[in-house]
Amino acid sequence: MQAEQQTPEPISLLSGAARVLVNAGRLQARAAEDLARQAKEKKTTFVSTAVGAGAIGASELAYTLSQVLAIPLLDLNAIDPQRLPRDILEGKLAQQYQVVALARRGNRLTIGGADPTDQEVVERIKFASQLQCDWVIVEQDKLAKFLQNSSASASETLDSLAGADFDFDIAEEDSEKKEDAQDMAEVEDAPVVRFLQKMLVDAINMRASDLHFEPYEYHYRVRFRVDGELREITQPPIAIKDKLASRIKVISRMDIAERRVPQDGRMKLKFGAKAIDFRVSTLPTLFGEKIVIRILDPSSAKLGIDALGYEKTEKERLLHAVHRPYGMILVTGPTGSGKTVSLYTCLNIMNQPGVNISTVEDPAEINLPGVNQVNVNDKAGLTFAAALKSFLRQDPDVIMVGEIRDLETADIAIKAAQTGHLVLSTLHTNDAPTTLTRLMNMGVAPFNIASSVILITAQRLARRLCESCKQPAEYPIDAMLKAGYTEEELDGSWKPYRAVGCSACNAGYKGRVGIYQVMPISEETQSIILNQGTALDIARQGQKEGVRDLRQAGLHKVKLGVTSLEEVLSATNE
Repeated sequence: MQAEQQTPEPISLLSGAARVLVNAGRLQARAAEDLARQAKEKKTTFVSTAVGAGAIGASELAYTLSQVLAIPLLDLNAIDPQRLPRDILEGKLAQQYQVVALARRGNRLTIGGADPTDQEVVERIKFASQLQCDWVIVEQDKLAKFLQNSSASASETLDSLAGADFDFDIAEEDSEKKEDAQDMAEVEDAPVVRFLQKMLVDAINMRASDLHFEPYEYHYRVRFRVDGELREITQPPIAIKDKLASRIKVISRMDIAERRVPQDGRMKLKFGAKAIDFRVSTLPTLFGEKIVIRILDPSSAKLGIDALGYEKTEKERLLHAVHRPYGMILVTGPTGSGKTVSLYTCLNIMNQPGVNISTVEDPAEINLPGVNQVNVNDKAGLTFAAALKSFLRQDPDVIMVGEIRDLETADIAIKAAQTGHLVLSTLHTNDAPTTLTRLMNMGVAPFNIASSVILITAQRLARRLCESCKQPAEYPIDAMLKAGYTEEELDGSWKPYRAVGCSACNAGYKGRVGIYQVMPISEETQSIILNQGTALDIARQGQKEGVRDLRQAGLHKVKLGVTSLEEVLSATNE
């Protein structure tokens, strides 16, 4: 009789999940009581203790709770961690209560957990998020692995990620410069240091060109530019934005106390004997400093002209101009179209012991041994024009101007080209013909343009199709004709390819390829310039001389199977 009175007692003391399992016949009451005692002693949940002890399988436990409590069951393996809402639950809170925020709609938050019967957790989550919670059951083992991976992704050390020793090349502190205690605490915050290191390593491994750290009112976002497209990588806690900005500014040799004006700097990451440079730019926004870090790969300047994607005729035209003793070569295109790499490739071709090369850039992105590189410093009065005037007294053979921005710089560069120097520079125009009219609009005399400019190359970058997964594509004839192909070209001797996507690429693309319009300035074109002809007149003359425009050059890349028609249409104008 006494035993019969004691049997219900442990069941009544069991937690909700334990009681459900006992009533469903999945666990014996005594076994459930022992597991509950162990969970209390270890300060863990009943569900994790039961699964860990092998008393019940994680999938069986989740299925039972879902059936009895009429709560949906979700497979966490089908969830992309990058698409989950951020900054609703702190990482420590999620780890402590073994839950994951799955979705938010209005004032309701969907939470995934292994034990929705734990009322303490329910109330804590509701209080922390200030939202009404809807619960979804997930399997305990998958949840533990999911949370462990989420934690590891934000705290892995640099050594474990790269498999090699590397360190930031930080300048020695100025003895007269003293930072306050708060700034130094931000700089030395270990989790922030590890997070920044991980982001840089991930960006290098993904072949990214830029990293964007962007603060907003309620969240903080990190994006990488991979193959020309921005991709959101993570949303770390917004609380780290000031500490992360301070850390980046210190190793980039900026003023960490100044947060009201934009700043520029550089930093270097050392991988043993190898070093990678980064150009850093800060911009004050409404909710903090946005930071963009550009990865400067010195090897890109040494790829050689063949690796850039020039066709045979285009390459011959460019090399012919590069080996001319004097004149001006202009490279044009929007920001991020690869102009700097093209210029550096030309400089590498000319970089011989018998050639004196000087460059003025804003700033110099890649260090070229054997080339005298100068950084623009407007505050000190070292402008493009001032540097060019100084170069002419330095006995140069080749001069490279980072960008022609005004009439004064253009005039000095043209005079240098007319007095026995080879001048290379860039302009921001849409194509080669409009570059000449842009110089006229700046105020440069037409006879100066005609007598100095020897070649213009306009360029764009298109994503390169992945060789592992690209497949032949079928496009309507009308669409191909509208894109710019002629009926003669659509003779069935070739097929375009389309992007598919595989584990080795990014949505069917891997890397980028250049699309070039290389236009030498012939005597006929010079005559058009002297008569102040339009860009349309110059373009027509270029077509007569066999100069492909950017669209035609891109369509040729499609014929070769290098890129897709969609990429060319998005990168070029008709």
